[in-house]
Amino acid sequence: MLKTLTNRLVIPAAMLVSFGAFASDAPLNVTKVSDKVYAIVGEIDDRSYDNDGLNNNQAFILTKDGVILVDSGASKVGAARIEKAIANVTKTPVKWVINTGSQDHRWLGNAYFADKGAEVIAFEGTVATQKKVGAQQIDALKKTLKERMDGTTPAYATRILKDSPAKLDLGGENLEVMYTNAHFPGDSMVWLPKEKIAISGDLVYVDRMLGVHDTSSVKNAWAAWQELVKLNPTTVIPGHGQVCDMAKAKKDSGDYYAFLVNVIGKAAQDMAPMDEVIKANADRPEFKHLKHYDTWHKTVMNRTYLQFEGQ
Repeated sequence: MLKTLTNRLVIPAAMLVSFGAFASDAPLNVTKVSDKVYAIVGEIDDRSYDNDGLNNNQAFILTKDGVILVDSGASKVGAARIEKAIANVTKTPVKWVINTGSQDHRWLGNAYFADKGAEVIAFEGTVATQKKVGAQQIDALKKTLKERMDGTTPAYATRILKDSPAKLDLGGENLEVMYTNAHFPGDSMVWLPKEKIAISGDLVYVDRMLGVHDTSSVKNAWAAWQELVKLNPTTVIPGHGQVCDMAKAKKDSGDYYAFLVNVIGKAAQDMAPMDEVIKANADRPEFKHLKHYDTWHKTVMNRTYLQFEGQ
């Protein structure tokens, strides 16, 4: 059974205003997945000042030689909060950081851990994208996180992965990092074969609608999803949303990928008029339970159609 390890801090209402500036220091939500694996479950809403851009999930793995952290947060401050959450479970320091992607909250905390001696690990394509978008991401986050972005600087992997899956033995724990290149250029996921736990990165969203950007690849995501199905994990730590089993991951992500590819993508390849396709599929009751459905669904269909058009 999953166990949530959230510290509770009760502040009288009259003190909320004066302590507002410190709201971002609230403990993060840590879920015990197994004896060695934990998830830090972020909010499923937008990046905000109070959540330090941590509207996603990270994970950490306990080993005999140190902690493996999967994704480092969106800032120096966010990374410190992640470190504190880990310290509530173990006093062993973070020795390795694996980046599953190039979006800000996947890697901009790298420098914080690297400065403490951690080795950062990522695919070659992940690092290439980080180098392209890092400065822009920091500038954008400053508008939301303000002074809480101070001291945040890009830091890139020093152990570069090229072949997928990349098999690693870190602290006696075997894991595989698999390149997905789906939601964001350079994305990947982490597979723990002994534990049968998948740390999916942004391949899987639960509780909220899948994000599809102009730079996303629905085709790659569909292929990576099918690889995840073959692995048949007992537990999935998704990129966003609560830790779940594959049935939940399928309901909230896999079934939506199938819809995008087999309905919207096929219609685009068949040259059906885009406006008619979007209108015909605007009401999909099976996905209405997902947060942001009302605002994202049509946009996601539109972007998917354009990706498949003329192919």
